[in-house]
Amino acid sequence: MVTVPRIFCSITLALLIFGGNVQGQELLLSLSQQDITVLVDEVQYFELKVESGTVERNVTIIFQKQHAELIHVDPPLIEIYPDGPKEFMITILGKSPGHSLLYTDITSNTVMNENEIFLRVTIAISRPLIVVSEIVGWIYFAAWSVSFYPQIFINYRRKSVVGYNFDYVSLNIVGFIMYSVFNCGLFWIKYMQDEYFRRYPQGLNPVLINDVVFALHAVVATIVIIIQCFIYERGQQRVSYIARSLLGAYGICTIVLLILGGVNVVHWLDFLYYCSYVKLSITIMKYIPQALMNYRRKSTVGWSIENILLDFTGGMLSMLQMLLNGYNYDDWVSIFGDPTKFGLGLFSVCFDILFMVQHYVLYRHSRIIDEKM
Repeated sequence: MVTVPRIFCSITLALLIFGGNVQGQELLLSLSQQDITVLVDEVQYFELKVESGTVERNVTIIFQKQHAELIHVDPPLIEIYPDGPKEFMITILGKSPGHSLLYTDITSNTVMNENEIFLRVTIAISRPLIVVSEIVGWIYFAAWSVSFYPQIFINYRRKSVVGYNFDYVSLNIVGFIMYSVFNCGLFWIKYMQDEYFRRYPQGLNPVLINDVVFALHAVVATIVIIIQCFIYERGQQRVSYIARSLLGAYGICTIVLLILGGVNVVHWLDFLYYCSYVKLSITIMKYIPQALMNYRRKSTVGWSIENILLDFTGGMLSMLQMLLNGYNYDDWVSIFGDPTKFGLGLFSVCFDILFMVQHYVLYRHSRIIDEKM
């Protein structure tokens, strides 16, 4: 008579043996790249490789296209045989400009990383336009980065911050701190990155190193200006009650979300998005106090026009880059379908124009009097 313990041991041994074999049969696949740019009517190549695992029966990999009208893939499917090749070269032909995702439909459950086998394809009209867009991007990055220094210099030269609105600088520092939290969180913290890719498994990290550098540099430069506001002549200027109320509301919301994140009610990724929304809202509001102050004083003395000229240059080039990319990739939806970035750039440029009109037209005489003094 077979005892229960012996039956249990036999079943356990069988599971270990056959379970180990099944695990050993699982395939690990890889692509030579996960992002590729191809021109219209141009061919590019990528490689699919079986990195490890045992092929004991045929595995069919079918390539599925998110937008079939944009690209042609050859071959459309791959057969992996037990004794066949383990490396495959695939070609992509660009048919129309745009963005498409190439993913796989695998007719077997023996591939352990099927969800990771995908390719983001960008189809462009012109390669020179890609280069021009990159150059424009670095120029506006430089213009925006340098734009902080004229105000620092004019404050130092005058030993005064009279004419520089404190609401503007207080909103600015909070905005850039929140922007830095968002960028640093997604760029450096692996937990945040993992959460992002769990939510968007075929997405691309939206934060690049230049975003991080710009945000941190902006925080440091704004802190320098705040120190100048404490040590130089400031007259009767102070942060208004409206600005204090706004900053208090931001602070309360931030604390509440931090607590909710700590007790796992809110995802930390959503907290980072909240930080980015704070920056966006501040960008919309921060210029208003300075424009009103210039209007009431009938003067722009103390407010650096060079800062505005550089900001205007950066804003115009930023929108130019979006338009270039919209044409090159036939991606007008990202501009007009989701107008946040383009709209904010246009909004900032409009305020820059207002400041230039105030400085060079409406209140130019007060500027001349101050220079003579």
